[in-house]
Amino acid sequence: MTRVRVGVFGLLGSGNLGNDGSLEAVLGYLRERHPGAVVDALCGGPEAVTARYGIPATRLHWYRGEYRTASRAGAIAGKGLGKLVDVLRTAAWVRRHDVVIVPGMGVLEATLPLRPWGFPYALFLLCASGRLTGTPVALIGVGAAPISERATRTLVRWSARLAAYRSYRDGLSRDAMRAMGVDTARDEVHPDLAFALPAPPSPALPAGPPAPVCVGVMDFHGGNDDRARAEEIHRRYLDGTTRFVRALVEDGRPVRLLTGDACDAPVVAAILDAVDSPLVTAAEAASLTDLMKETAAADAVVATRYHNLVCALKVGTPTLALSYAAKSDALMAQMGLATYCHPAREVDADRLLEQFRELEKRSAELRRTLAERSLAAARHLDHHFAALTAALFPPSDHAPTPRKAP
Repeated sequence: MTRVRVGVFGLLGSGNLGNDGSLEAVLGYLRERHPGAVVDALCGGPEAVTARYGIPATRLHWYRGEYRTASRAGAIAGKGLGKLVDVLRTAAWVRRHDVVIVPGMGVLEATLPLRPWGFPYALFLLCASGRLTGTPVALIGVGAAPISERATRTLVRWSARLAAYRSYRDGLSRDAMRAMGVDTARDEVHPDLAFALPAPPSPALPAGPPAPVCVGVMDFHGGNDDRARAEEIHRRYLDGTTRFVRALVEDGRPVRLLTGDACDAPVVAAILDAVDSPLVTAAEAASLTDLMKETAAADAVVATRYHNLVCALKVGTPTLALSYAAKSDALMAQMGLATYCHPAREVDADRLLEQFRELEKRSAELRRTLAERSLAAARHLDHHFAALTAALFPPSDHAPTPRKAP
């Protein structure tokens, strides 16, 4: 039997815990069901991926300054040359594999600021290379959303069309791709891949002083269409979140600040400086497992980043979403907490505090609901992984050939 060569692709190892958690879930699936698979990555942070997961990894872009703003002629030329070199590099990497997997992540959306010639271009090169070389590219449990900017929308649409297999983390994602002209009739919807990760043991909540309230923050400046008022959105988000934390502290509640990406650190620092209380501390989570441990030990969670929400909901902690995109609302509805969403663009600390108190009053009931739905999500993903094996790794003496998406 030929050993299957599997490539994983994405902004992995770059500081975003949600992206790395999706990779971890797929690696767990491969280890359990395809232990003989040879796996490597083409990703944003190859050194981090190799160190953490023990798989070989290659840098996603030839030009090392890809994510820095290019203002000088040399940097602009370097970026332009890098786009051409990456065509050959991506194709050469793809053809070495029997299948390439894009594990989760919001790769088909632009809910945060995004330039078309950044990751959307890289994803298009990947999917086009797969079609040209005959290596199937599978988009597994990915997120998608409507995109108004034409170039980005075109690259995303063609990436999805060229992929050999597609599944989504919610129905809104599939609807968005259908609206962009992709035939989604055979595409499936499953819970986010992070629900497949093992949950830490549930700690016994203290009977004396209250457990912390986890507040997950984000370096939020709006979406791709909000660039003109990005600073205003950020200021309003930070001010409202800070006021909410201060109100909790005034009630004697300990607060634990969480992040989901390295870029969120300045927001944590700003809140710590503004509130200046020993009741406010910051967690140093390095993985979704760490985030699950933090949220499992909390009385309640108020969070912005999507995978902060996933972690809290998975471990069954009552959660309120500072929602910045429809995916957060869809996730909360899926888990039975649709009424506990608050707009991240218009944080009203007084209203947020009211919602939080309503959430806490229903804590026991919501914990039961979340336990049931989290278990159902994990079982759903187990079926999804079985379907993936049938589609991507059929029994054969040759390299696997999955079904083609229309």
